[in-house]
Amino acid sequence: DALKVWHGGLGIWGAIAGGAFGGWIACRQYGIKLRPLMDALAPALLLAQAIGRWGNYFNSELFGGPTKKPWGLEISRAKVDEINGTFKTPEFLAHPPYTFHPTFLYECLWDLGSMGVVLYLDRKLKLGFGRCFALYVMAYCLGRGWIEHLRIDTVEYNDVLGLRLNVWTSIILGTAALIYFVVVGRKHPAPATREESVFVDGPPAGDVSGQESSESGQSEADEEP
Repeated sequence: DALKVWHGGLGIWGAIAGGAFGGWIACRQYGIKLRPLMDALAPALLLAQAIGRWGNYFNSELFGGPTKKPWGLEISRAKVDEINGTFKTPEFLAHPPYTFHPTFLYECLWDLGSMGVVLYLDRKLKLGFGRCFALYVMAYCLGRGWIEHLRIDTVEYNDVLGLRLNVWTSIILGTAALIYFVVVGRKHPAPATREESVFVDGPPAGDVSGQESSESGQSEADEEP
Protein backbone atom coordinates (compact mmCIF):
# COMPACT_ATOMS: atom_id res chain seq x y z
CA ASP A 1 0.00 0.00 0.00
CA ALA A 2 2.96 2.34 0.51
CA LEU A 3 3.36 2.56 -3.27
CA LYS A 4 -0.34 3.32 -3.96
CA VAL A 5 0.03 7.10 -4.11
CA TRP A 6 -3.48 7.43 -5.55
CA HIS A 7 -4.82 6.44 -2.11
CA GLY A 8 -3.21 9.40 -0.36
CA GLY A 9 -0.29 11.79 -0.18
CA LEU A 10 3.25 11.20 0.98
CA GLY A 11 3.85 11.55 4.72
CA ILE A 12 6.23 14.36 5.67
CA TRP A 13 8.78 12.13 7.41
CA GLY A 14 8.94 9.83 4.40
CA ALA A 15 9.51 12.88 2.22
CA ILE A 16 12.27 14.13 4.54
CA ALA A 17 13.97 10.71 4.59
CA GLY A 18 13.78 10.41 0.80
CA GLY A 19 15.05 13.96 0.33
CA ALA A 20 17.93 13.35 2.75
CA PHE A 21 18.93 10.23 0.83
CA GLY A 22 18.85 12.12 -2.45
CA GLY A 23 20.84 14.96 -0.89
CA TRP A 24 23.42 12.49 0.41
CA ILE A 25 23.90 11.08 -3.10
CA ALA A 26 24.29 14.58 -4.57
CA CYS A 27 26.74 15.59 -1.83
CA ARG A 28 28.93 12.56 -2.51
CA GLN A 29 28.92 13.33 -6.21
CA TYR A 30 29.92 16.98 -5.79
CA GLY A 31 32.12 16.65 -2.73
CA ILE A 32 29.83 18.70 -0.47
CA LYS A 33 29.14 18.08 3.20
CA LEU A 34 25.61 16.93 3.96
CA ARG A 35 24.99 18.91 7.17
CA PRO A 36 25.55 22.38 5.66
CA LEU A 37 23.13 21.44 2.88
CA MET A 38 20.50 20.37 5.41
CA ASP A 39 20.99 23.59 7.38
CA ALA A 40 20.53 25.66 4.22
CA LEU A 41 17.33 23.82 3.28
CA ALA A 42 15.67 23.97 6.72
CA PRO A 43 13.82 27.32 6.29
CA ALA A 44 12.76 26.39 2.75
CA LEU A 45 11.29 23.12 4.01
CA LEU A 46 9.07 25.00 6.46
CA LEU A 47 7.89 27.33 3.70
CA ALA A 48 7.16 24.37 1.42
CA GLN A 49 5.21 22.60 4.16
CA ALA A 50 3.21 25.75 4.88
CA ILE A 51 2.19 25.95 1.21
CA GLY A 52 1.57 22.22 0.91
CA ARG A 53 -0.91 22.20 3.80
CA TRP A 54 -3.38 24.14 1.67
CA GLY A 55 -3.95 20.94 -0.27
CA ASN A 56 -5.92 19.76 2.78
CA TYR A 57 -8.21 22.76 2.35
CA PHE A 58 -8.97 22.01 -1.29
CA ASN A 59 -9.57 18.33 -0.47
CA SER A 60 -11.64 19.10 2.68
CA GLU A 61 -9.55 16.67 4.72
CA LEU A 62 -7.48 16.31 7.90
CA PHE A 63 -9.43 18.90 9.88
CA GLY A 64 -10.03 19.10 13.62
CA GLY A 65 -13.08 18.77 15.80
CA PRO A 66 -16.25 20.89 15.56
CA THR A 67 -15.99 24.57 16.41
CA LYS A 68 -18.16 27.68 16.23
CA LYS A 69 -15.16 29.99 15.91
CA PRO A 70 -15.37 32.59 13.10
CA TRP A 71 -12.47 30.91 11.30
CA GLY A 72 -14.09 27.46 11.37
CA LEU A 73 -13.79 25.41 8.19
CA GLU A 74 -17.17 24.54 6.63
CA ILE A 75 -17.44 20.89 5.64
CA SER A 76 -20.19 19.36 3.50
CA ARG A 77 -22.68 16.91 4.93
CA ALA A 78 -21.31 14.17 2.66
CA LYS A 79 -17.83 14.57 4.19
CA VAL A 80 -19.26 14.68 7.70
CA ASP A 81 -21.08 11.38 7.09
CA GLU A 82 -17.71 9.73 6.31
CA ILE A 83 -16.31 10.62 9.74
CA ASN A 84 -16.59 8.41 12.79
CA GLY A 85 -16.93 10.56 15.90
CA THR A 86 -18.97 11.05 19.04
CA PHE A 87 -19.69 14.64 17.98
CA LYS A 88 -22.17 13.40 15.36
CA THR A 89 -25.22 13.76 17.55
CA PRO A 90 -28.69 14.36 16.08
CA GLU A 91 -28.56 17.89 17.47
CA PHE A 92 -25.24 18.59 15.72
CA LEU A 93 -26.41 17.17 12.39
CA ALA A 94 -29.65 19.16 12.57
CA HIS A 95 -27.86 22.51 12.62
CA PRO A 96 -25.73 23.14 9.55
CA PRO A 97 -23.36 24.58 8.47
CA TYR A 98 -20.88 22.13 9.93
CA THR A 99 -17.70 23.95 10.86
CA PHE A 100 -14.46 22.37 12.13
CA HIS A 101 -11.04 23.49 13.30
CA PRO A 102 -8.93 24.27 10.19
CA THR A 103 -5.84 22.39 11.35
CA PHE A 104 -4.23 22.92 7.96
CA LEU A 105 -4.36 26.68 8.61
CA TYR A 106 -2.93 26.28 12.12
CA GLU A 107 -0.01 24.27 10.75
CA CYS A 108 0.54 26.69 7.88
CA LEU A 109 0.82 29.64 10.26
CA TRP A 110 2.97 27.62 12.67
CA ASP A 111 5.36 26.67 9.86
CA LEU A 112 5.68 30.27 8.70
CA GLY A 113 6.37 31.43 12.25
CA SER A 114 8.89 28.62 12.73
CA MET A 115 10.63 29.62 9.51
CA GLY A 116 11.04 33.15 10.90
CA VAL A 117 12.45 31.77 14.17
CA VAL A 118 14.92 29.51 12.35
CA LEU A 119 16.13 32.36 10.12
CA TYR A 120 16.48 34.74 13.07
CA LEU A 121 18.37 32.32 15.32
CA ASP A 122 20.59 31.17 12.47
CA ARG A 123 21.57 34.75 11.70
CA LYS A 124 22.08 35.59 15.36
CA LEU A 125 23.85 32.41 16.51
CA LYS A 126 25.41 31.30 13.18
CA LEU A 127 24.14 27.75 13.54
CA GLY A 128 26.05 25.04 11.73
CA PHE A 129 26.91 21.34 11.83
CA GLY A 130 23.25 20.39 11.36
CA ARG A 131 21.96 22.53 14.24
CA CYS A 132 19.79 24.68 11.98
CA PHE A 133 18.11 21.53 10.66
CA ALA A 134 17.72 20.21 14.21
CA LEU A 135 16.02 23.49 15.14
CA TYR A 136 13.64 23.00 12.23
CA VAL A 137 12.78 19.49 13.44
CA MET A 138 12.19 20.74 16.99
CA ALA A 139 9.96 23.60 15.88
CA TYR A 140 7.94 21.48 13.47
CA CYS A 141 7.46 18.62 15.95
CA LEU A 142 6.35 21.02 18.68
CA GLY A 143 3.61 22.38 16.44
CA ARG A 144 2.68 19.06 14.85
CA GLY A 145 2.21 17.50 18.29
CA TRP A 146 -0.57 19.82 19.48
CA ILE A 147 -2.14 20.24 16.05
CA GLU A 148 -2.27 16.46 15.54
CA HIS A 149 -4.08 16.21 18.86
CA LEU A 150 -6.90 18.34 17.41
CA ARG A 151 -7.48 16.17 14.35
CA ILE A 152 -10.37 13.71 14.21
CA ASP A 153 -9.47 11.73 11.08
CA THR A 154 -8.90 8.04 11.65
CA VAL A 155 -5.32 6.82 11.28
CA GLU A 156 -3.93 3.29 11.36
CA TYR A 157 -2.60 3.65 14.90
CA ASN A 158 -5.17 6.02 16.36
CA ASP A 159 -4.54 5.10 20.01
CA VAL A 160 -1.03 4.20 21.13
CA LEU A 161 -0.87 4.53 24.91
CA GLY A 162 -3.55 7.20 24.71
CA LEU A 163 -2.01 9.22 21.85
CA ARG A 164 -2.03 9.08 18.08
CA LEU A 165 1.05 7.59 16.44
CA ASN A 166 1.97 10.91 14.83
CA VAL A 167 1.99 12.59 18.25
CA TRP A 168 4.45 9.99 19.53
CA THR A 169 6.53 10.47 16.38
CA SER A 170 6.68 14.21 17.06
CA ILE A 171 7.67 13.64 20.69
CA ILE A 172 10.44 11.17 19.83
CA LEU A 173 11.91 13.08 16.88
CA GLY A 174 11.61 16.44 18.63
CA THR A 175 13.44 15.10 21.68
CA ALA A 176 16.15 13.52 19.51
CA ALA A 177 16.62 16.84 17.67
CA LEU A 178 16.90 18.71 20.98
CA ILE A 179 19.57 16.31 22.24
CA TYR A 180 21.49 16.64 18.97
CA PHE A 181 21.24 20.44 19.10
CA VAL A 182 22.67 20.59 22.63
CA VAL A 183 25.41 17.98 22.14
CA VAL A 184 26.69 19.44 18.86
CA GLY A 185 26.52 22.95 20.31
CA ARG A 186 28.86 21.88 23.10
CA LYS A 187 31.24 20.24 20.63
CA HIS A 188 31.40 23.39 18.50
CA PRO A 189 31.21 26.41 20.86
CA ALA A 190 31.51 30.02 19.67
CA PRO A 191 33.10 31.31 17.54
CA ALA A 192 33.48 28.01 15.63
CA THR A 193 29.74 27.34 15.43
CA ARG A 194 29.65 26.87 11.66
CA GLU A 195 31.73 24.89 9.17
CA GLU A 196 34.66 26.73 7.62
CA SER A 197 33.82 25.20 4.24
CA VAL A 198 30.88 23.31 2.78
CA PHE A 199 33.27 21.17 0.75
CA VAL A 200 34.58 17.86 2.07
CA ASP A 201 38.16 18.62 1.05
CA GLY A 202 38.05 22.40 1.48
CA PRO A 203 37.32 24.99 -1.25
CA PRO A 204 37.98 23.90 -4.85
CA ALA A 205 41.42 24.67 -6.24
CA GLY A 206 40.02 27.34 -8.53
CA ASP A 207 38.22 29.15 -5.69
CA VAL A 208 40.60 31.85 -4.48
CA SER A 209 38.01 33.91 -2.64
CA GLY A 210 38.99 32.44 0.72
CA GLN A 211 42.69 32.99 0.00
CA GLU A 212 42.11 36.58 -1.15
CA SER A 213 40.05 37.28 1.98
CA SER A 214 42.81 35.89 4.17
CA GLU A 215 45.49 37.91 2.35
CA SER A 216 43.36 41.05 2.58
CA GLY A 217 42.94 40.56 6.31
CA GLN A 218 46.67 40.04 6.71
CA SER A 219 47.48 43.16 4.71
CA GLU A 220 45.16 45.26 6.86
CA ALA A 221 46.78 43.87 9.99
CA ASP A 222 50.27 44.71 8.65
CA GLU A 223 49.24 48.30 7.93
CA GLU A 224 48.12 48.90 11.50
CA PRO A 225 50.73 50.75 13.63
